[in-house]
Amino acid sequence: MGTGNRSQVYRIVISGYYGFSNSGDEAVLRSILLALGEEGEAQGVRIEPIVLSADPAWTSRMYGVESVRRMHPGDLWRVLRSSDGLISGGGSLLQDATSAKTIPYYTGVMKLAQLLGKPTFAYSQGIGPVNRRWMDPLIKGVMNRSAYVSVRDAESAALLGRIGVPAERIDVVPDPVMGLPLPAGSQEAVLGAAPAGQAAGTLIAQAPPLVGVSLRRWRGDGADLARAAEALVALSKRKPMRLRFLPFHTPSDTVTSEEVMERLRGRLGDGSTAELAAPGDDPQQMLLEVSRCDALLGMRLHALIYAAGQMVPMLGLSYDPKIDQFLNRLGLKAIGTTEQLDAEAFAEAGIALLEDKVGWQAKHKPAIDLLKQQSQKPAQQIIHLLRHTLSR
Repeated sequence: MGTGNRSQVYRIVISGYYGFSNSGDEAVLRSILLALGEEGEAQGVRIEPIVLSADPAWTSRMYGVESVRRMHPGDLWRVLRSSDGLISGGGSLLQDATSAKTIPYYTGVMKLAQLLGKPTFAYSQGIGPVNRRWMDPLIKGVMNRSAYVSVRDAESAALLGRIGVPAERIDVVPDPVMGLPLPAGSQEAVLGAAPAGQAAGTLIAQAPPLVGVSLRRWRGDGADLARAAEALVALSKRKPMRLRFLPFHTPSDTVTSEEVMERLRGRLGDGSTAELAAPGDDPQQMLLEVSRCDALLGMRLHALIYAAGQMVPMLGLSYDPKIDQFLNRLGLKAIGTTEQLDAEAFAEAGIALLEDKVGWQAKHKPAIDLLKQQSQKPAQQIIHLLRHTLSR
């Protein structure tokens, strides 16, 4: 590949759950692209990404990168063959809770790259749950043949260890979205603009607090959403507030949010309101929405990660171990689960966050700052390995 001088270019294929209108996964991609760009510049190389996407035209428009069809064998073969390596990640790619096809697909892409002699890199993967034991050799095989393996929590590393990936091969790093910045030029607007519906010049303290709500459908009978609605009603009766629903995966989260808002109709406390945000497709615009909140109830993992990155106090509602694992890294526990949520306990905890936002931030800032710093490590390692292996 040349001598590794400042004009060195590496074409890297990026595999993940991209092009599906999921803000969290799109934030993962945006974060990886930004980190690779920054670290490449720091190390004197340029990265040319090629993204495998369910909607290549949209992905190319959104990020300004080359993109191809993720399920098209010809496209996969062509871009992998002409590439310098493959990044798989991040997100919860290697799990079989959503489908038995997920692990074979993502490990299959990695295996194809390896068969073509390309280095593969696992980028802050969330591993598990893996309920079908026949999946273990698929994961073990591609991970042990990868040039670099990083996972986003200790539980993922432990799972890889149980299926035969040596611990010394695994880096435990934060989710890449911890390093995602606000949209360019937006910081002044966040600091200086009055909230929607509030006259300019009005004291911010006079406005009702803004509470973000990120829910997803999980239980088939909707009992978890019914409990969440009861908890929000209880919270709204403690003091006037604006509940802003944040659909991270459209259109499904939009439908879910509208259903819960209908449950709230006519039941909120005096002076409290509910509204639905429409941040569009850009994950950084959703990040901006979260940054404007005074507190957040999050069921989506990346809603909680967005909140942490913007120092927004949060209450997590757990539907999957990955929620508990992330909260644990901040020294937090979920306020409830999809099976149990006490409305009054939730309301009490929510009011505590709203009344002592500064205290919450001071307590959790060291852990959050560390996660932000560590989120760049996979990009640093991958570019270092590319420079010192492909340039030989």
